Amino acid sequence: MKLVLATGNKGKVREIKELCSEHEVIPYSELIDEFEIVEDGDTFKENALIKARAVYRALENSSKIDADTVVIADDSGISVDALGGEPGIYSARYAGVGASDKDNLYKLIQALKDKNEKNSKAHYTAAIAIVTKDAEFSVHGWMYGDVIDEAIGDGGFGYDPMFIPDGFDKTLGELDNEIKKGVSHRSKALELAKTVIKTL
Repeated sequence: MKLVLATGNKGKVREIKELCSEHEVIPYSELIDEFEIVEDGDTFKENALIKARAVYRALENSSKIDADTVVIADDSGISVDALGGEPGIYSARYAGVGASDKDNLYKLIQALKDKNEKNSKAHYTAAIAIVTKDAEFSVHGWMYGDVIDEAIGDGGFGYDPMFIPDGFDKTLGELDNEIKKGVSHRSKALELAKTVIKTL
């Protein structure tokens, strides 16, 4: 079974390939040209489904799809209690459209500093949408912990250098990849997605 990822985010592609090594996993940009997808949903689930549907349709229109092709899309982000749940679904564009991971990271650190918060409870959410010729599904995974007002470690991507998962005293930017796989919101969502995919 071929899993086509509806993302161009290299960090997500790498992580999903590692976690779904039993399948052929390819980003959609290897089959067709990348195109803009307007993510105007109100939830992670809605945005994941918007991306997966758009890529599936584009692959159909270009005849680059097999009967057993499955498109999966992830929409994920971080929600910080002290900031009323920000950035939430806007995590990937918190510092503006086209912002880099570092731009977003440092904007969130500054937002904590502006509130005089050294740390805050926070959680990551991952919603994964699965779209096939005949059906649509979605699953979720969560990871809870704290954010701090500085970046420590250069592992991972996104907000990882400021997030300390529950049960640890290091940020995701410092933790070993194998440890992260065990606690990650995306790992948890992908395990559920793989269960769904097995039934297809």
